[in-house]
Amino acid sequence: MKKLSVTIFALITILSLIFINSAEAKTVRVKGYYNSRSSSYVAPYYKTSPDKYKFNNYSTKGNYNPYTGKKGYVNPYKW
Repeated sequence: MKKLSVTIFALITILSLIFINSAEAKTVRVKGYYNSRSSSYVAPYYKTSPDKYKFNNYSTKGNYNPYTGKKGYVNPYKW
């Protein structure tokens, strides 16, 4: 009985660590650049790395951008 509970606890711990790591949004730093069309400089910024998931973006409702503190506003079901 004790062995079974330890095994179940270990399995739950491993699965939760896998889920936490996969749900984390990875960030990419975009270098500053000069926009020749509008003759303006765009300052460096951070964005989420491109992937096929729409729920881990900073702009998605329920998330927030840790660099600016702004809450997400885009409904992920209307993309």
